[in-house]
Amino acid sequence: MEGQYLLANAMVYLLAAVIMVPIAARLGLGSVLGYLLAGIAIGPWGMRMVIDPEAILHFAEFGVVLLLFVIGLELSPRELLRMRGPILRYGGGQLLLSVAVLTLLLSLAGLDLRSSVIGALGLALSSTAIALQILNEKGLLPTPAGQGGFAILLFQDLAVIPILALLPLAGAGLSLSGADSALATLKAVGVIVMVILAGHFVIPILLRRIAKTGIHELFTAFALLLVIGISLLMDAVGLSMALGSFLAGLLLAESEYRHALETVIDPFRGLLMGLFFIAVGMAVDFGLLLAKPLLILGLVTGLVLLKASVLYLLARTGKLPRRQVPFFSLLLSQGGEFAFVVYSLGVAQGVLPHDDADLLVLVVALSMMTTPLLLALNQRFVEPRFAAVDIPEDEPIEFEEGHVIVAGFGRFGQVVGRLLHGQGIPVTLLDHNPDQIQRIKQYGFKVFFGDAGRLDLLRTAGAEKARLLVIAIDNRNTALEIARLARHHFPNLKIVARANDMMHLFELQDEQVEYAYREVLDSALHAGRGALHCLGYEPERAEEAVDTFRAHDQEVLQEMRAARAEGEQALAQTSLTLRDRLNELYQK
Repeated sequence: MEGQYLLANAMVYLLAAVIMVPIAARLGLGSVLGYLLAGIAIGPWGMRMVIDPEAILHFAEFGVVLLLFVIGLELSPRELLRMRGPILRYGGGQLLLSVAVLTLLLSLAGLDLRSSVIGALGLALSSTAIALQILNEKGLLPTPAGQGGFAILLFQDLAVIPILALLPLAGAGLSLSGADSALATLKAVGVIVMVILAGHFVIPILLRRIAKTGIHELFTAFALLLVIGISLLMDAVGLSMALGSFLAGLLLAESEYRHALETVIDPFRGLLMGLFFIAVGMAVDFGLLLAKPLLILGLVTGLVLLKASVLYLLARTGKLPRRQVPFFSLLLSQGGEFAFVVYSLGVAQGVLPHDDADLLVLVVALSMMTTPLLLALNQRFVEPRFAAVDIPEDEPIEFEEGHVIVAGFGRFGQVVGRLLHGQGIPVTLLDHNPDQIQRIKQYGFKVFFGDAGRLDLLRTAGAEKARLLVIAIDNRNTALEIARLARHHFPNLKIVARANDMMHLFELQDEQVEYAYREVLDSALHAGRGALHCLGYEPERAEEAVDTFRAHDQEVLQEMRAARAEGEQALAQTSLTLRDRLNELYQK
């Protein structure tokens, strides 16, 4: 019976997610708000399909642990050392300023001083789950705003340790003796040292031996065992499980098994993160909200405004690009999942009244729901009007008349840029990835930071006097927007564009982009020629097969574009007809 109950609940969670998340995504609200709304819909204040959200919340918090492990894999100790400045500047400044003002606000709201301090410590912590999910969805983690936000989250994860350690000391008669405190500290340091040593000397050997077995399921099992084991070990000595998993990932960031571990963990992380957001939505106590609506809404509004103001101040003093300041300010304006841990422990230790804890948990949960909405409004109304070009004032764009602008300098744009540069053609490179910019500059290219999807940046880059614009952006919607802007405002500018696939090619052609090319066509044909060689075809016969396919592909483009106007059914039927025609060509 218990197994059937578990399966029934799992079906409810999955059904709610697959209904609400696509709706939220279609409305431009993001997947996080979709999961939160799904939790509200099936929770105690919705259809009451699940009435014990707290039990699932504890399990779902493991999704945050897996998320920190993956983030650790994507960094390295050298990268973390490089970020020490932003971690201390942004993270330390945000926590200290937020705690000071929040303590005052909670005192004015009627909480006693001890509850106000503990409440402020919890509210000052932002949501790692929401912030990183949004950064990953939007691909903004490498940007200055993304790096600054990540630095704050890292500092907060580190700050959770002393916060949880100090909670027992806040209660009367609950303070630890000097010997107990020293022993607890010694245990914590010993576990960290043990994890570091194991990460360097033991775990890589075990991964190598397991990989040699060739059993994929065994590698998956060991990856989960590794994260769960280190997390529980850290938790046993009073440290943050999320911090332990991050440390483990950090130690394995330079391992040859890094990508394999990331591939194995990522599906579990995604599912558990979604489950975590659903559980938060179910935990919203609308009864308490109805009983004290003005107080709670006032606290939520005050929390979001205060944290956004603190972050805005840090962003301006930290010289973030002006267009990214609103996004940075709103990204971490909510309360976080670690607040639930802080308040639960506060109640258990007798240092935080249960009623105050319920109130603060509701404020945190509601504040988490505001972030996707505020960011959607920011993207729609604020960002297009908020600032000039995101290029450092001491590094203006310099270009020669008749130059070529290459928008996007990833693997595709680099080939085009190198070819043009080798021909002595002046090139202005635009990219929004600061790490990419720094790396390319080392090879002598002139590349500048900016979002090529903005008209003001294209003007500053000299689009009016340029001979050519090469759109090498990976994101198809951004590429279409750049083409649309360039064609409308610079009608004499020739455009060469990278298309992701055939439909994207047609969309670019609809914007009067005459020179659009599918990014994988030539490499795929080369691979096909190699496949025929491997299958025993003579070189001449393989070359003839490729040439025939290339000629046929031009007919495919013309007929598929014509069929596109008639709908999906016409496209499918035309595709089948063209496939049969290709078979007939090869038979002849």
